[in-house]
Order: sequence, then structure tokens, then C-alpha cells
Amino acid sequence: MRGNRSRNTGPELALRKHLWARGLRYRVDARPLPQLRRRADVVFLGPRVAVFVDGCYWHGCPDHHRPSRKNAEFWEAKIAGNRERDAETDARLVEAGWTVLRIWEHEDPAVAAIRVEDAVLQHRQNPSAEPGVRATTSAVPLSS
Repeated sequence: MRGNRSRNTGPELALRKHLWARGLRYRVDARPLPQLRRRADVVFLGPRVAVFVDGCYWHGCPDHHRPSRKNAEFWEAKIAGNRERDAETDARLVEAGWTVLRIWEHEDPAVAAIRVEDAVLQHRQNPSAEPGVRATTSAVPLSS
């Protein structure tokens, strides 16, 4: 388990590379809300945009998640708990006026960077824009 990184993963680095090339500056592995003990992978403080790059296995991607065959009950509960925590995090951030973007690790980082840039620019141009959670169509929760 020590080999599983919590930050600076390959998909995060690829996304950040594209964001940097687009001229966007951000914070890495930061708490959007100081009182919330959860960290976003990329944070834009001014426009209040939090970006999470979710791993397909750890967050239960509907396209790529394959249940474990060994200790299946434990891992099923673990992934379900991760998804519940993600949903709670999203709700609390939106309630505080943040826009939350969830990006799967399998997504094209160049396309994801365009989505992030659009959200950041939208809030810079229209600070009163409605916050919300933006995810890909494949981010539909798995039915249990």
C-alpha cells in the first residue's frame, strides 16, 4: 500500500502540465476549506474551483472499476465509503460556493484541462455564477 501515492500521480501531473501550458496557476494538494479535512488535487482560490483527479479503482469508476476477488467484502465497503466521502465533499464545497470538478484518471488530460479552464474563466468573468459539481457522463454512481 505504500506504493499508492496520494499526490503527484501520473494523471495529476499530466493534467497540471496542460493547465500550466494554458497559463493557469493553481495550488496543489490544498484544502479548499480550512475546516474541511479533505484536500483537492488542484485548487483555484480566487474563482473557487476545486479539481479532484479520481483513480478508477479507488473511486469506483463505472467504466473501469473491477471488483476485487480477494477480500471482496472489505474492498467493496472501502470503495463505497470513498464514494460517499466524495459525495459529501462535493456537497460541502458547493454549499460553500465552490465549483467542483471530478476527473477520472482515464480521461484525456488535454480535454480535462479545457473543462477546468472553462470553469475557472467562467467564474473570473461572472463571479456570481452558480457553483456546482461537474463530472463526466461516466461519473454516474454505480448501483448497488
